[in-house]
Amino acid sequence: MKRLFRIVLGAVCSVMLGTALADAQDVSWSYKVNEAGDNTYEIVFTAQIEDTWHMYDLGPYDDMGPNPTAIVISEIEGAQLEGEAYELTEPIEIYEDIFGMEIGYYEHEASFAQKVKVTAPTAKLTGYMEWMVCNDVGCSPLQYWDFEIDLKSDSAIAATGTSNAGGGGSLWGMILEAILWGFAALLTPCVFPMVPMTVSFFMKGSENKTRGRFRASMYGLFIILLYTVPIAALIIITRMVGGDAVTADIFNWLATHWLPNIIFFIVFMIFAASFFGAFEITMPSKLVNNTDRKSDKGGLGGIFFMALTLVLVSFSCTGPIVGNVLINSISGGNFWQPIITMFAFSVAFALPFTILALFPSLLNKLPKSGGWLNSVKVVLGFIELALGLKFLSVADQTYHWGLLDREIYLALWIAIFTLLGLYLLGKLKFKHDSDLKYISVGRLVLAIIVFAFVAYMLPGMWGAPLKGLSGYMPPIQTQDFVLGAYTGPTTGQAYTGTSTVTSSGETKKYADFLSPLPYGIDGYYHYGQAMEAAIKADKPLFIDFTGHGCVNCREMEQRVWSDPTVQEMLRNDFVVVSLYGDDKKNVPEEDWVTLPNGKVLKGLGRINSNLMAEKYGVNAQPAYIIVNHEGTPLMPVRGYNLNIEEYIQFLKDGIAAFEQSK
Repeated sequence: MKRLFRIVLGAVCSVMLGTALADAQDVSWSYKVNEAGDNTYEIVFTAQIEDTWHMYDLGPYDDMGPNPTAIVISEIEGAQLEGEAYELTEPIEIYEDIFGMEIGYYEHEASFAQKVKVTAPTAKLTGYMEWMVCNDVGCSPLQYWDFEIDLKSDSAIAATGTSNAGGGGSLWGMILEAILWGFAALLTPCVFPMVPMTVSFFMKGSENKTRGRFRASMYGLFIILLYTVPIAALIIITRMVGGDAVTADIFNWLATHWLPNIIFFIVFMIFAASFFGAFEITMPSKLVNNTDRKSDKGGLGGIFFMALTLVLVSFSCTGPIVGNVLINSISGGNFWQPIITMFAFSVAFALPFTILALFPSLLNKLPKSGGWLNSVKVVLGFIELALGLKFLSVADQTYHWGLLDREIYLALWIAIFTLLGLYLLGKLKFKHDSDLKYISVGRLVLAIIVFAFVAYMLPGMWGAPLKGLSGYMPPIQTQDFVLGAYTGPTTGQAYTGTSTVTSSGETKKYADFLSPLPYGIDGYYHYGQAMEAAIKADKPLFIDFTGHGCVNCREMEQRVWSDPTVQEMLRNDFVVVSLYGDDKKNVPEEDWVTLPNGKVLKGLGRINSNLMAEKYGVNAQPAYIIVNHEGTPLMPVRGYNLNIEEYIQFLKDGIAAFEQSK
């Protein structure tokens, strides 16, 4: 009745106005798409209204009112509407006698919007705009403008961390960690004694304040550049020479190959021994002396060599810290992440020196050098000892050596931090330590924190998830003993874990050397076998693109997959396949992959990485993809994101999309 009344009203007005309204295409439309994050887009429709005419707002109005403007979606594929359409332009509001009510209208221009959430790699919206215009004489009939809008998900962004990626949070965490390491490096015995030398250097010529500020600022800038430029140059050169693939291969080699990981492990052990006082690591004295002599020169050259002297002299303390910052950032998969984290480290490291160069009088307020500096060095030695185990663990997991299962790794960390606590209480003494007559409040607080950390780790020996350490620990499925069985949260059903045979009795490929899936979840390690099982079970295939050395993968497993609802859905509603992108083991010849250029991929990790890159455009871990039986993604790729509720919704939406695709 309402629509009929409006159509009749428009027709009557059209007859009254004659040919003046017969050609009344007096509104022209355009649209643009704005990203709103999390695969959500805002589609903005803008109307250009000719002079003398006005167009009504979105209403709504009762049966006697005018036709409001409407965004009508007649067909939607791969997406869903988020709420109702809304107005971006404030309408003019008046009382209209002809309708007997308050109405809103626009003149000259108006904008409206509709939010859409993309639920597949590509989406399409088909529909039309419906509107009516009036002037002082009368109103036009209803007018229409058809549109067809194609959208793409931001799954590629989500897969590269950018969560993870999705990983955004991960990058910020690494930046914060780099800043903390930068400040910690200042308290080492190699760096702190450089403070007076810095102040004395910049006190020369301090009578000219403007010049002094400039010199101090350049000093800080040179320190930042000396730490940041080399790694930036390496990344830029490799990308220019060989493109993303070469840089990615270098990062992958550094992060997962046994050789660099064993080298890093040995280096960390050597530096830890040095911190404990076994020997002193220094740069060649000739190099340091030559640099120091050049710093005596005036101008920017002297300031640069002063900064270079600081970097070289402090190397024995900052070297392992810088290495730890870089290796952690390289494992993130983002090419620019090492540059960003090294920049954050160098800014934190350079800031105090710059401030003291600007205000030398602050030197009197700093603590004097003493035995406490060696204590800081020893504490860092314990930390380096613990962190160095991570590199050995990555090589161990990637090459299946079986040296550092989770309980062994945990036992070593418990021993290391217990010894650190005893050292803080004065129960251990190293070569260069001063006599400790009493325990300061600061040392006592640190000892309490360390022993509390040890107490937190102890339940992990019986299978506690230890979510706070999930990025550093080997996966829980490598642990030989886990107290209690995995049971469903509602059914109480016990799960024995990943089986080694398929439902048809065939042996699961690669189950003989890959770790079982976490939390007793059954699954596969071969894409083809998993797809066959998914078709047979009439379930969607859940792809878990993971890695042995993937810190974010372990965090997702410990923080998200540990949720009972997530576990039950993965067990009951999907066929799960874990594809390792960094495994170094060669597979049987029947599973080799030959690339178009004739290159043959034999390693499991390279085969899986090629599959994910070519088929799904994914080159970072973790990545979670829900596909149908044709291998087509039903949802945008999900990367590193610790929000459990969103993950559950991701699984639910994938199930719903699979049912609709049948």
